[in-house]
Amino acid sequence: MSTTRRDYYEILGVSRSASAEEIKRAFRKKAKECHPDTNKSPDAEAQFKELGEAYDVLSDTGKRQVYDNYGHDGLKSSGYQPQYDFSDGFPDLGDIFASFFGGGFGGMGGGQRRRGGPQQGNDLRMDLALEFNEAVFGAKKDIGFTHLENCEPCQGSGASPGSGPTVCTTCGGQGQVRQTTQTIIGHFTQIVGCPNCQGTGSIIVNPCAQCHGQGRTAVETKRSIVIPPGVDQGTRLRVAGEGDAGVKGGPPGDLYVVLQIRPHAEFKRDGYHIYSLQEVPYPVMVLGGEVEVQTLDGSETIKIPAGTKNGHIFTLKGAGVPHLNNSNKRGEHYVEVQVNIPTHLGSEEKKLLQRLQELQEEKARKDKPKQSASFIGKMKEAFVGG
Repeated sequence: MSTTRRDYYEILGVSRSASAEEIKRAFRKKAKECHPDTNKSPDAEAQFKELGEAYDVLSDTGKRQVYDNYGHDGLKSSGYQPQYDFSDGFPDLGDIFASFFGGGFGGMGGGQRRRGGPQQGNDLRMDLALEFNEAVFGAKKDIGFTHLENCEPCQGSGASPGSGPTVCTTCGGQGQVRQTTQTIIGHFTQIVGCPNCQGTGSIIVNPCAQCHGQGRTAVETKRSIVIPPGVDQGTRLRVAGEGDAGVKGGPPGDLYVVLQIRPHAEFKRDGYHIYSLQEVPYPVMVLGGEVEVQTLDGSETIKIPAGTKNGHIFTLKGAGVPHLNNSNKRGEHYVEVQVNIPTHLGSEEKKLLQRLQELQEEKARKDKPKQSASFIGKMKEAFVGG
């Protein structure tokens, strides 16, 4: 069941020609009025979410243009999703305006979070070139890449062996400090990451000589991976746990291998189908016969019926590319035949072709009176009535 959505300009209380600065001022005013901490009406939460979505769209030039031209449906069709998140509860106004004055409404997710706990390592990407047939039938490939691993001497702590991190005296190990900001509508206190320990809650006094206090070092690694049959250009293969090591015991990221397929000299691929051209001697096109064609599985014989036209396409069922997740199912192979007209003829071939031309001309002369008589008869029927 569909519901009618309010106009974003109406929500913010501005005209459709409002400037970016006017939209900002309207949002500041409405945010203070609608925030659930200050507005105790039952629908305050819904109003605040609605206000956030309106500002998210109208403060962005691209989204605003789509909305002005096509409305809510246009935003939905373009894949728009609200950029704020209230899963952790509503942030206080200090967090909102700190984000706001920093240049964007963005993700109103409750202020900066402490970074002192375990963090997952970064995902990595590498490109891998494959031959055409390796992509079709699969292969086993050895790859080499560099990623971050936990430093062995310090076991990922970043501190020299025998020592350890010490509690940050600025934040008392919390990784966060309270900061008061003066804005045009008053003082607001917010929680920010500790500038002394960068939000970790601890400081390394004696850093590890191996990793220089980072807790991780770059290591060149080699792995063997299996390429499944049917992969295509741009296919991404995920190698779990081969990204950068996590921080403070966090899980490692993943490695994504992006496949680049080299072209084939004879075959063209479109999804799971294969296309190729096959030259056929002109006598075979006229009289019929058999020709050998190359497929992914080797040579195969196809029958050419007499009188086959140039450009005719033959279909070889199940001779295409195996499906990625079902190698027992394959696409088709389409073979387009092209007549092969020789440019250099021997004397005997010329005589035979000249004789063939004479026979065709003779046949045409014999057929011409019949065609003329038939044409005159039809004309009589049309104008004289038979």
